[in-house]
Amino acid sequence: MSVDRRSVLRGAAAGAAGVGFATVGSMPTLAEATPASHGHQSPFPQHKPFPPLLDDPAGLLALPPGFKYRVVTKAGETKLKSGHPTPTLHDGTAVFPGGRHDAYRLIQNHEIGAADPLGVPPIEGTVYDAGVGAAGGCTVISVDRNGKNLGEWVGISGTITNCAGGPTPWGTWMTCEETENKANGTTRLKDHGYVFEVWGDGETAHPVPLKALGRYAHEALAIDEDRTHIYLSEDASGPNGSFYRWSAPRGYKLSSRSWRDLQDKDFGTLEALAILGDDGKPIPDVAYLTSAQLLRPFRVAWVKVADRDATTTSVRKQFTDGQVTRGKKFEGVYGTRDGVYVVNSFAKIGTTDIPADGIPHEGMIWFYNYRSQTIQLVTYFPANPAADKGSAAKYDDFNFDAPDNVTVTPWGSLVLAEDGIASSHVLSATPGGPAYAIARNMLNDSEFTGPTFSADGKVLFVNIQTPGITLAITGPWHEYLG
Repeated sequence: MSVDRRSVLRGAAAGAAGVGFATVGSMPTLAEATPASHGHQSPFPQHKPFPPLLDDPAGLLALPPGFKYRVVTKAGETKLKSGHPTPTLHDGTAVFPGGRHDAYRLIQNHEIGAADPLGVPPIEGTVYDAGVGAAGGCTVISVDRNGKNLGEWVGISGTITNCAGGPTPWGTWMTCEETENKANGTTRLKDHGYVFEVWGDGETAHPVPLKALGRYAHEALAIDEDRTHIYLSEDASGPNGSFYRWSAPRGYKLSSRSWRDLQDKDFGTLEALAILGDDGKPIPDVAYLTSAQLLRPFRVAWVKVADRDATTTSVRKQFTDGQVTRGKKFEGVYGTRDGVYVVNSFAKIGTTDIPADGIPHEGMIWFYNYRSQTIQLVTYFPANPAADKGSAAKYDDFNFDAPDNVTVTPWGSLVLAEDGIASSHVLSATPGGPAYAIARNMLNDSEFTGPTFSADGKVLFVNIQTPGITLAITGPWHEYLG
C-alpha cells in the first residue's frame, strides 16, 4: 500500500475520531455515522429495537418476549428417511416453498471435513466422491408451517466441508466446499473445493462439480437478478481470501439447466474484487478501512483469475499483493434485487493475516450495488476488548463480534449469525444502524449458522452448529421488522 493511500485513509479515520458509538451492539447509529460517511444517508430500511432476551428454562435458546422455538432436527437423534441418523455440523441453509404436504423445504449443509460416524450417508445417486474422508454433503428437511419435521433425506453426499452457499432463482441450492483438498488416492478419490447444485425434490441429484466457479475455499454465493453473474466469497488465509464474480458468456442466462454448462472450467469468466482507493489503485486489504468510510461508495475493478481450477497454485495466490483486495474471513453472502451483501467476520488484535498497519475490527458488512458497480461498508463492528473476554462475557447481550452467515428478511433488514468469542447470538441489524440480539445460544459456545427466513415472514430457521440442531423460531416478527 502506498504512503499516499495510507495518508488518505488515516486522514479519514482521524476526521471521525469524535464519532461516538452506540452501546447496543457496539455499532455506530445512523445519526452518528453520517458525518464520517461523506454525507451519504442510508438507503436501507430501519426497524424497531428488539426487547431484552429472556433465558430459556430448558437451557437451549434465549429469545425476546413473545417468541418461541421448536427443534426441527438434532444430529444423532432425529432420523433420515433412509434410517440413518441426522448428520452433524449443520451450516448454511436455505428455505424454499414446500409441496402438497409440507409448507417449507430446507436444504442444509453439513460442514464435515473428514470421516465421521455422523457423516452424510452415501445414498446411491447422490455421491460425488466415494472416499471415506468425504463425509460432508447436504440434507433436505420437509417441515410444516410451525416447523414440525415431516421427513429428512440426503440431497448430495461425498463432498467435504460444506460451509455455506446460496439459493438459485429456480429453487435449488448451491452448496460450497470450504477446502482446497485434492485427491490423495485413499480417503479422497477426487479433487475438492468446488460448488455443487442440490435439488430438494427427493428425486433429482446431479453430484457434479461446477468447475466454472473455481476451486478454492468457497464460503457462500449469490446469483444476481439478471442471471448473468454469480458472486462468491472465499474464507482462506495465508494470504487472505477475496470476493469473486463469475460472469456468463455474452447472451447467456443462468437457468435450471446451467449445471451442465458450469461443469466446464473455462465456461464464462471468473474475476476477483479490487476496491479502489482515492488514487484509483486497489486497497490491498479491507482492514485498512474503518467506520470513517461507513456508507461511502467505492469504485471497484474486477481482475481475471488465470487458472480457476488451481492446478498448481491456489487461486488467491495467483494475485500479487495490491492487485486485488483481500480480507480476513470473507464469509456470508446474500443477494437482493439491487445488489449483494458480503461479510468479513473479523480482524482481531493478535491474529495473523491482517496487514501490520491494518486496523483490527470485529466484523464488516459490505453491499455491492449491481447498477452503480460500487461497494459500500454498511455495518462495522469496531475492535472491542469487551467482546473478547471469553467466559466473562458469556451472557453479554450487548457486545457482539464476528458476524458470519447473513440473510435478508422479507422486510429488507439483515439477520446475522455470530461466530465469535463467548456467547453466540443471532443478530438483527440495519445497515448504518445498530444491531440487536434476537437469540442467544444457552446450550454451549457453538456458533449459530444458516439463518434463513421463510418468504411469508412467519418462521426464522437457524442452526446451532455443534452438536447440530436446527431450530424454527416464530413470533411477532412484523412488529419489529415490518
